[in-house]
Amino acid sequence: MGAAAHRGRHASDAAVDETDAPDDDEPTLLRLQRRLFSDAALALDATRRARLLGWLLPLAVTAFGGIIRFWRLGVPHNLVFDETYYVKEAYSMLVRGYEASWGQDPNPRFEAGDVSMLQVDPEYVVHPPVGKWMIALGIQLGGGVTSSFAWRLSVAVCGTLAILMIARIGRRLFASTALGTLAGLFLAVDGQAIVHSRVSLLDPFLMFFCLAAFGFLLLDRDQARHRLAVRAAAVLDSGGQLGDGPGLGIRWWRLAAAVSLGLAIGTKWSGMYFLALFGLMSVAWDMSARRAVGVRHWVRAGVVRDGVVAGVSMVLISAAVYLASWTGWFLSKDGWGRQWAAENPGQGVQWLPPALRSLWKYHQDMWHFHVTLETPHAYQANPLGWIVQWRATSYFYPTDISGLQGSAALHACGAKACSQAITALGNPLIWWGGAAAALVAVFWLIRFRDWRAGAVLSGIVAGWFPWFMYMHRTIFTFYSVAFVPWVVLTLVYLLGLLIGPQTPGEERSRSLAIVWVSAFATLVVAVGAFFYPVWTAWVIPYDQWHLRMWLQSWV
Repeated sequence: MGAAAHRGRHASDAAVDETDAPDDDEPTLLRLQRRLFSDAALALDATRRARLLGWLLPLAVTAFGGIIRFWRLGVPHNLVFDETYYVKEAYSMLVRGYEASWGQDPNPRFEAGDVSMLQVDPEYVVHPPVGKWMIALGIQLGGGVTSSFAWRLSVAVCGTLAILMIARIGRRLFASTALGTLAGLFLAVDGQAIVHSRVSLLDPFLMFFCLAAFGFLLLDRDQARHRLAVRAAAVLDSGGQLGDGPGLGIRWWRLAAAVSLGLAIGTKWSGMYFLALFGLMSVAWDMSARRAVGVRHWVRAGVVRDGVVAGVSMVLISAAVYLASWTGWFLSKDGWGRQWAAENPGQGVQWLPPALRSLWKYHQDMWHFHVTLETPHAYQANPLGWIVQWRATSYFYPTDISGLQGSAALHACGAKACSQAITALGNPLIWWGGAAAALVAVFWLIRFRDWRAGAVLSGIVAGWFPWFMYMHRTIFTFYSVAFVPWVVLTLVYLLGLLIGPQTPGEERSRSLAIVWVSAFATLVVAVGAFFYPVWTAWVIPYDQWHLRMWLQSWV
């Protein structure tokens, strides 16, 4: 562990030793850049070959992940799990502008391509519209409502793009194309990521927008540090005093993150936790940067020069994007609760315009639903077990397959009994390894102040911890798809610590570590291949299905 600590400590650009004496022969700008970035980060795009591989390798694992997501995407041609809500609601929004009612038992007719039972009366729904608009876009572009491929097109596209995003994010975060590509590979073969790239729920869009925001904030971190180095060097070279440090101008990448987080909140309200934590993390990065260049009162400077502006701008932009996502509801006359203010004069928040007063009342009702939902469900799960995928969620297990007997079963799967399943369950090696890696990351964050440890943990904290406040509710392990990218990044962070940087004298131990990490990655892919049939509705012998149920709680 001592060797890993030595390698990990020197691999980051985190902590700054303010006792280091400046080298009189070193240009001020270079000295500040070396304080703000690791040598590996500064050299990441130094050559054309490095830049080319930085795209080719992530694109390769993205193509691989896309194949296993898009292959047989339309199977089954049934509304799976909560697709019964979101796919039909998405189509309704496409043609009505709001979620309308479908009457009694509409699924068989809908699956057959009959949408004539769509009514004008509104349906009471409890999630914002962005995710459903995304599904609607896929239906529009993918062949129409009669195609189950079209139902799932948007989640498949977002799930595939997430692989490219995490590979590029990991490359920037760890200053390593190899580790970034490994992160992309792990996300490509994770069960939660695969299932939710093939079933149209809202949670994969929440994950996508939060991951995009995280990537934008990493870009902002690097851009802000480059600006700070240049502007601080100019002040110091002119003989001036830094004071609170120079201003950093308009932070376009941070504003892009705010837009993405507004879309996340417009998908599911749990995106608000990502907004809060990511905003604080971004300001903490600014504080550490000002400290690194020599700002004496760096906490105050970080709050005054960066924190207030960041907080106000991110919250306001996210709120504006969220409000804009309700445009279809605003433009309609018949959306749920749209006329509440007109029908209830003198009630609600009186200073708001009628449309906003109606929307506020609708949000109050939605909030009440969410905090009081306690209906028992066979697959509800305590959030404590999510990080190790203790309780799987069965999305699809049709009796017309499991009930086959005799020659019918033999013809369908080559055995006496068959199974067909879609089980929302992560790749066990990724999640079990990620849980252990999270403990290591906490230690590294406290002991070595490694900013990368805080970064990889941020999404786990934002996506997982808040659910402990709602343990009385009916909640499910599949909610963990929102933070699966950070479980992957945390695992890759640990593997990166084990490999360490290229240090003279440690070539042999580093080569051995690379061999072990490569073997582990191969095993992760093999486990993904093993579980793939129960993630993607293959018809397989019952014994083969049961062989994959390693824990009774997965059944």
